[in-house]
Amino acid sequence: MPATIDRPLAVRCRSLTKTYGAGPARVFALRGIDLDVYRGELLMLAGPSGCGKTTFLSIVSAILDADEGLCEVLGHELGSLSEEARIRFRRRSVGFVFQAFNLLPALTAVENVAVPLLINGVPLGSATQRAQTLIESVGLAARAGSLPARLSGGQQQRVAVARALVHDPQLILCDEPTSNLDHRAGHETMSLLRGIAGDRRRTLIIVTHDTRIFEFADRVAYMDDGRIVEIGRGDAAARQP
Repeated sequence: MPATIDRPLAVRCRSLTKTYGAGPARVFALRGIDLDVYRGELLMLAGPSGCGKTTFLSIVSAILDADEGLCEVLGHELGSLSEEARIRFRRRSVGFVFQAFNLLPALTAVENVAVPLLINGVPLGSATQRAQTLIESVGLAARAGSLPARLSGGQQQRVAVARALVHDPQLILCDEPTSNLDHRAGHETMSLLRGIAGDRRRTLIIVTHDTRIFEFADRVAYMDDGRIVEIGRGDAAARQP
């Protein structure tokens, strides 16, 4: 991906700040973040624990409010949205992939994938059919009826990716998606996510400590002490003509 990117923005942040606590106990999580993320881009956020990466994801997903600054995501200025509008925004536009998979243990793989659609009011039959299609697309057609405990870590993460995609969101947010996986399973998960980012409709922001997966990024933004200190080309961008 070239240094100057001719592509619409998915995320535009300016001077974002966020603190927790008050008085002597006040902690600065974000200290004036400026960042653009482009549609169809796979951006990784790297940096030490406690530097503000997860706080940034929480603001971009409209879970947390910034104290100051601007955060526009998919054409919405998040600070101006009501709580009801923020919930609709997350349900329709954002998919989440978590470090710990967060699958419901009593539901099968296909039932787990269907959950976001059911929350959005999609009838059970239609939700199940769409979930089955996504399960097949991540290579788990034979395990659709399996409970999470019967799946490997890599398979569980593939279910989690399918669940994040089932409502066709334009933005996918991933928090340490490979940290609980071995090298092979992590590589397979990132190959899957890289393919998703190849669809220009979707943008991925991935928080990670795993330097082995930088090869899948278009860009890597390095954070420290609540600031973005450097943005570099990922290996995926370097391989592009």
